[in-house]
Amino acid sequence: MNGPDDEEDLPWPQPDREAGADAPDDAGRSAVEPVEPVEPVEPVEAENEPEEHRLARRARRQAEFRRRRRIVALVAGAVLVVVMGFVLWYELESHALGPPGKQVVITVKPGESTDSVISALSDKGVIGSSLAFQISDFVHGSPTVQAGSYAMHQNQTFAEVRALLSAGPNIYPVDVRPGNTLSEVATQVSAIPGHTATSFEKAASSGAVHSTFSPPGSDNLEGMLGIGQYLILPGESDLTIVQDMVTRFDQYAQAAGLSTASAGALGMTPYQVITIASITEKEGYYTFNMPKVARVIYNRLAQDIALQMDSTVLYAIGQDGGSVTSHDLQIQSPYNSYLNKGLTPTPICMPSVTALKSALNPPPGAWLYFVLVQKNGVMAFSDTYAEQQANEQLAKSRGLP
Repeated sequence: MNGPDDEEDLPWPQPDREAGADAPDDAGRSAVEPVEPVEPVEPVEAENEPEEHRLARRARRQAEFRRRRRIVALVAGAVLVVVMGFVLWYELESHALGPPGKQVVITVKPGESTDSVISALSDKGVIGSSLAFQISDFVHGSPTVQAGSYAMHQNQTFAEVRALLSAGPNIYPVDVRPGNTLSEVATQVSAIPGHTATSFEKAASSGAVHSTFSPPGSDNLEGMLGIGQYLILPGESDLTIVQDMVTRFDQYAQAAGLSTASAGALGMTPYQVITIASITEKEGYYTFNMPKVARVIYNRLAQDIALQMDSTVLYAIGQDGGSVTSHDLQIQSPYNSYLNKGLTPTPICMPSVTALKSALNPPPGAWLYFVLVQKNGVMAFSDTYAEQQANEQLAKSRGLP
């Protein structure tokens, strides 16, 4: 058999090799020869284009490039100015230029939101911008804020504010309630770090503080600490606390009408009226009983009858409330009004405004006795001992002491 070059031996017609030798078909080329990539053709300026046109076109391209470069530079510059301005603003807000201002109190209620606390800080001038502080919280984390009162200063740094909030309340409330004794108030003050009951009582009896109504030569402030709540600031001394309490008492006692003249109209001194009001506070307990209780005290004093009031004996033994035993009634003390006639040497508690007004304006009546006859606090008042005994039987029948 002959090879493929022996064309004449093939049984079918063959293409003319000479005619196609210089132009192979596409199929043969793709199958055998790789296709060369076509290079992009740069636009060619027309040969006959004037030189000035080419220069003008090149100048326009360069001008457009410069214009775009200026725009990018302006945008970048504006962004940089904004960023730098923001950083400067934040630093000024967070670091509080200048010394701290006056002291203010921030009170956080139970369940109060962080945003509300931040608003209070801004409103009272502790921080300048609530937004900047919120950003600071986002970066550094929000402190856990406990309910209570915080002593701060205006114009403090964010770091200082965050440290104060994280440490918890630094202001401690002291509630002086009607009927409290000075010893009971001292016990409350002793719960404040840096204070003790002994140091408070020492300050109260030091003679450094006197009420407008203190009798000459007396350093005893029993009965003359104003009722209400006090917020004790960090670093406040016992003497400062005592002064604040006495000042408040003097203010509301005067507002109630206590004066040398008003007391004199009752045959008393202002200090004696306070003592009567303190006994009235303890014995009457409920405000609706107090006016008549005050009248009973005045009537007994006028008739030189011992007051015989349990509250004075309980004060002598340092007990607040409860029953008085037969043994208690024999205690030798100037405060035992069963054994001693007249008023006790000092008030026996802090009287309320109602008690003071009752002592200054007792209603007319001849009552000498009273006893609790209803569980809602209502008392029965009587002129004679026989009536008192009948009322006591009524009280026993109702299961009252």
